[in-house]
Amino acid sequence: MKTEFVSICVRDPRLHRDDFWHTHVDYEICLHTNSMCFRKKTSYVRRRYSEFVWLRHCLLQNALIMDLPKLPPWKAFFSLSNPEQVNQRMKGLQEFLEIVLQTPLLVSDCRLHLFLQSELSMAKMEKCVLGQTRYTVAEAIQRAGSSYLEVTDKVSCDSDCESSSSSGVGVNQDTLMRSSPLPMFETSDGDPDLCSSLSDSPSDE
Repeated sequence: MKTEFVSICVRDPRLHRDDFWHTHVDYEICLHTNSMCFRKKTSYVRRRYSEFVWLRHCLLQNALIMDLPKLPPWKAFFSLSNPEQVNQRMKGLQEFLEIVLQTPLLVSDCRLHLFLQSELSMAKMEKCVLGQTRYTVAEAIQRAGSSYLEVTDKVSCDSDCESSSSSGVGVNQDTLMRSSPLPMFETSDGDPDLCSSLSDSPSDE
């Protein structure tokens, strides 16, 4: 019998300029797995620190009395030109996801799957799991990167639509795919192709 695994890696920080005064940094999240819990076996998405904060807040609603791992602390003057600062944040974000992926209750949350395997914004992820989009959670993941979701989003602005396969309160992934035993976790160190070296471009957040 094949052993299930989930490998996660946070890498490649990039600076984005929002306007003249504001910038933000995002990171590539690489997921590789053979677990039936995940619709895609390999995925790559980019998320910023504030989206990790949002995810943790969402997971707290499902965690009950469970203690969730902490995120690396927010820093007002985070800088990509400071390798130690960058490495500490990426390590903290990756460790957060590693612990979450070892917890069956948290893995059942649809918002985690959208966070890891779709390109939806926080607002669109919330609407999707509440059935307020024309696409389901599974469709959002399967069609990540395509123009389909942009078109359906534009159409859904003109009418109130509910998805037949997305759940609301409790937000688990029972409708997304059948459940499976807790996968055995592997760190990303064992997959050299998945994790590349840190980008060296110096800039300020």
